[in-house]
Amino acid sequence: MKRLLSIIGICALLYACVDDERWTTDTSATLTFSQDTVAFDTLISTIGSATRTLVVSNPSDRGVRLSRVFLLQGSKSPFRVNVDGQYLAGGVGEDFEVRHGDSIVVRIEVTPPLNGCDTARQYVDQLAFRLESGIEQRVHLSVGSQDAHFLHGWVICSDDTLTAGMPYVVYDSLVVDTGAILTVDSGVQLLFHDKAGLLVRGTLHAGGSLSRPVIFRGDRTDHLFDYLLYDNTPSRWEGLTFTSTSHDNYLSYCDIHGSRYGIVCDSTTVERDMLVMDNSIVHNIGGDGLQLNHCKARFTNTQVSNTLGRTVNIFGGEYDFVYCTIAQFYPFDSKRQDALYIANQIGDNYRPLYRAHFLNSVVTGYAEDVIMGSISEGQDEPCDYLFDHCYLKTVASDDSLRFRHVLYEDKDMEPRGSDNFRLFDTDNFIYDFTPDSLSRIRNMADSTLTDIRYDRLGRSRTLDEAPDAGCYEWKE
Repeated sequence: MKRLLSIIGICALLYACVDDERWTTDTSATLTFSQDTVAFDTLISTIGSATRTLVVSNPSDRGVRLSRVFLLQGSKSPFRVNVDGQYLAGGVGEDFEVRHGDSIVVRIEVTPPLNGCDTARQYVDQLAFRLESGIEQRVHLSVGSQDAHFLHGWVICSDDTLTAGMPYVVYDSLVVDTGAILTVDSGVQLLFHDKAGLLVRGTLHAGGSLSRPVIFRGDRTDHLFDYLLYDNTPSRWEGLTFTSTSHDNYLSYCDIHGSRYGIVCDSTTVERDMLVMDNSIVHNIGGDGLQLNHCKARFTNTQVSNTLGRTVNIFGGEYDFVYCTIAQFYPFDSKRQDALYIANQIGDNYRPLYRAHFLNSVVTGYAEDVIMGSISEGQDEPCDYLFDHCYLKTVASDDSLRFRHVLYEDKDMEPRGSDNFRLFDTDNFIYDFTPDSLSRIRNMADSTLTDIRYDRLGRSRTLDEAPDAGCYEWKE
């Protein structure tokens, strides 16, 4: 008998709890939303977005019922919506409840359609919440859409040109075969899918301009978090590889970022240029920025920065770096490696170092010493490396033949490290390596080197006392 009464009491209590919610149709009882607009990034047409979340809350002291939740464009809308676990088939759902002081979660995705043109287009809709009281509340939805060329496992066997307009989305890598020349025009954007890269067995000519650079990046155009774009994170695609059969490659005003490695140059002859690169950026890399293996290359007005591996990794060969900024401030892992590594012997492997000259350049980073190497100097072994009019964060050297007019950064110097530069936004991972007004990098370059009169951004190097070291000239 007692057991029966207990069961009846529990049931009565549960019924009372369920029945305790009082529902209202008062027009003053409205919902609040975590945001009044859900705006997606500009996406590649026909490729679905990540999911965005909208929280719908009821701040009143009575429960509110929703007779209908719907997209104004219905089944024609590019947006897809799930309300409190229910998918809105055809863009419409009915009979939802939000208890007093409680909330429900709305999840929204979008797949923008083809635009049929080179330019981006905006798509909008509204998600309407119709309450039993007759009140209708709306949240705005928007997304940008950009059509693209899709390249799947494309091998270029004869000379070809990529022209500006719609970006190119690369799957399964893009290969330039031996003997072929790929020309990439100013303003071209190459967006690589995960694990895709550019493999050059022939020749690559990528010629951008200051206003229309050639961009090599990952294909994720949306946000990883509300504050962080995928494009500001590393290892989103593979990188650029030049094989031993490749030669006479030229990269001008190119922006290479967000890859697993930046540029890898395989071992080849030093009798012929493998790579000439100017006014370019290699930034935010999950491995080495430049990996140069016994080849011949020249870099001017170029920034190589923020790599988990070595920012510039040299093993034998012949190289010139003129007005370059090599900066190792990789923010995602404290195990980042050196800014610059120079070697002619690693274990039993030997590669002659014919030349590694750094003129009017900056080599810096977080570590107390960012320049390392493995050098063997025999009487018959070529080993020519030089730093002239450079700003270096390394142990001061008394070798006046190899270190000329060098300013060494030490722990007592002010400003030092990242304080030398204009912008280090480590929350959003945005960097500007232009010297700050008080930077020690300013006015220390060799002014007799007159063949490079402008910096990477087209600013004159001749307007003040002397040029600044690195690829950027200070400007007020």
